[in-house]
Amino acid sequence: MAFYDSVAERLAFMKKLTPAELKKLGSARLSDIVLQETKRARVRVAELEKRYPRADTRELAQRLVDDKKNLASMVGGVSGVFGLVALPADLLFMSYLQIILLTDVATLYKVNLKSERARGEMLDLFGYANGLGPVHRSSPKVLGKLAAMVLEKGGLHTLGRAMPLVAAPITAYFNNQHIQRVGEQAVRFYEGFDKAHAKAKAQRPQQAG
Repeated sequence: MAFYDSVAERLAFMKKLTPAELKKLGSARLSDIVLQETKRARVRVAELEKRYPRADTRELAQRLVDDKKNLASMVGGVSGVFGLVALPADLLFMSYLQIILLTDVATLYKVNLKSERARGEMLDLFGYANGLGPVHRSSPKVLGKLAAMVLEKGGLHTLGRAMPLVAAPITAYFNNQHIQRVGEQAVRFYEGFDKAHAKAKAQRPQQAG
């Protein structure tokens, strides 16, 4: 079964939009989130590879992106109903969703996220995708701080969120498009990493000879 393929799984994920869960999420340490999601990502990627055995890595990556796009659209629909009052919660949740996506894509490309350097590169990817530039040096410790940086910079499109009900499909659309861009940036980055690794591996026998 693909990640978040069932309605029950999607609803369980959306329960994180409750005030209590969002507060907990906002105070969660980034390192803890990434390490926790790394374990889950291995399961998600393994299930995806099993379900689509003939798919290449890029196709599998897009399927991971599509999963998150569906969730992003749902979040946009919910937050759009509440208008600007829900904007910080929307940004917090979208930031969380992006980190999950980046973790999944990195795992698909066999990146070792137990490495502090790899986690730092992933956070920088998040920063570039949201118009922040590299964020690893600024060292946001918790997810709420990272979302606040996005809010201050305006990296996620906020047009349409000010109008309840009417804004819901607009917000859902922008969330969907943003997740697609984040996924594409991650694939470009990690494909380069993957090719460089393969090239270095191919050169070792030549150097030995």
